[in-house]
Amino acid sequence: MLPSSRTQLGLFFILLCPANIIGLWWAVGSPLVMDPNSICRKTKRLAGKQAELCQLEPEIVQEVAKGTKLGVRECQYQFRFRRWNCPSHSKYFGKILQQDIRETAFVYAITAAGVSHAITQACSMGELLQCGCELTRSRAPPSPTAGPGTEGTAWEWGGCGDDVQFGYEKSQQFMDAKNKKGKNDIRALIDLHNNEAGRLAVRSYMRTECKCHGLSGSCTLRTCWRKMPHFREVGDRLLERFNGAFKVMGGNDGKTLIPVGDNIKPPDKQDLIYSADSPDFCSANRKTGSLGTRGRVCNSTAMDTSGCDLLCCGRGHRDETVVLEENCLCRFHWCCVVQCRKCSVRQELSLCI
Repeated sequence: MLPSSRTQLGLFFILLCPANIIGLWWAVGSPLVMDPNSICRKTKRLAGKQAELCQLEPEIVQEVAKGTKLGVRECQYQFRFRRWNCPSHSKYFGKILQQDIRETAFVYAITAAGVSHAITQACSMGELLQCGCELTRSRAPPSPTAGPGTEGTAWEWGGCGDDVQFGYEKSQQFMDAKNKKGKNDIRALIDLHNNEAGRLAVRSYMRTECKCHGLSGSCTLRTCWRKMPHFREVGDRLLERFNGAFKVMGGNDGKTLIPVGDNIKPPDKQDLIYSADSPDFCSANRKTGSLGTRGRVCNSTAMDTSGCDLLCCGRGHRDETVVLEENCLCRFHWCCVVQCRKCSVRQELSLCI
């Protein structure tokens, strides 16, 4: 059970974001764990579909929580060298969620993708009674595999393909639950679009895997199944969409989104969209959710976002020597223990000032 103060903080974010529960998970801080039972005890604060899942399928909510943690870790990996590095600090992250900037778009997309991925994986692992392996009876044959010895090889669907459609639908049911009042405003439309972009980053990139059967590796028969992309691939793809995100504005009908600028093509379903410009994240500012970059480790020789010039916002950096302990002189002893010594290593760090 979560501590009382953390539970109160979670309730605050449910009130803040009544249409979804993203703020609750991202705001609870280290170790970024949200107890599914705690979520479901607050169903009165959730939208109808979310409450229905809690009441009828609490095991799905458990996978939703796992998927959100997966999204948290991937966000922090993808943004580790940027001014905004996806911090979990509750006082600042809530401000990010209140805005409609590119960073918020990525948060929604990676969370929806994580939920879809986690639920689908739980199906394949046999951890959910509602689903299992993908049904392949009506599926078209797999594309031929290039390489010697595969021409004319017979094949059949088999193994345990990932039922990504089930994960997609459950993610959609939970993440897209909206109040009727907010169904047509621009923020709701943008959030729904970014949720969908995240799910499609999983569903649209399924790959076919096959295994050969036959005497002496002759591959007279191939058994094939479909697998989800690794979640790191999903994060990489969504980061590309983040870099090329579209700025939009609401149409007069309240139901459409229009790209801002001249001669800009409309964003497709896999693009990330936003409506407000991001702060520069150089200095700490609770109003914008910026922790600033003071004290961040930077690369004094890099010219990209990890470089001291960009990461330190032109303020400069200082060099500091730190002493770290790490395993060294490791030896394997039969059987089966690896014993290591601790060695002190001096490391030069560049820190933003």
